[in-house]
Amino acid sequence: MDLFKNIRLRIGKSALAKKIARTKRSVRYNEISQVKTIGIVWDASKTTDFSGLAGFHHKMHERGIEVTILGFFQGKELPDQYTAIRYLTFIRRNEINVYYHPATSEADAFIKKNFDILIDLNFKNLFPLHCISALSKASLKVGLLEAGSENTIFDIMMDIKYPADMEAYLNHIMHYLEMINSGSANSKKNKE
Repeated sequence: MDLFKNIRLRIGKSALAKKIARTKRSVRYNEISQVKTIGIVWDASKTTDFSGLAGFHHKMHERGIEVTILGFFQGKELPDQYTAIRYLTFIRRNEINVYYHPATSEADAFIKKNFDILIDLNFKNLFPLHCISALSKASLKVGLLEAGSENTIFDIMMDIKYPADMEAYLNHIMHYLEMINSGSANSKKNKE
């Protein structure tokens, strides 16, 4: 069983690498005040993380930033707290193909949307979520530091200690994004 699973995963990784090689994406980020959309991929298996995500969504909504969350839930039925929330969609275990690639219209739409920022909350490095982050057209991708990886999919990587606290991690990301300004934004300020 594990041998078959490993072979399928290896084929899935190879297919993903080919898709990534064909994908064109331009990296852009000016400053946090210019951000209008944030996409988040999230391992939804730990329901206690949801309150941190909901708080983050609320903070961003107050700033006029639209947040869309795509979660991967491996269980059969979604917990009640996950249902009927407009900014939250899920892919489930039965919605991935034989090579562990997401196979839903929601995942395709999320990948194609040109978010200003993509935040990867895939702390267990689940392959279906990795596929979504890797193929995303987002202008800036933020994720966990991948030890030993030469070909990272992220533009900014954060090193965190495990177990990760969702709210603290999101606050950490926003803190660093608020510190980053592009050269054009700085030159504008200097002229004023």
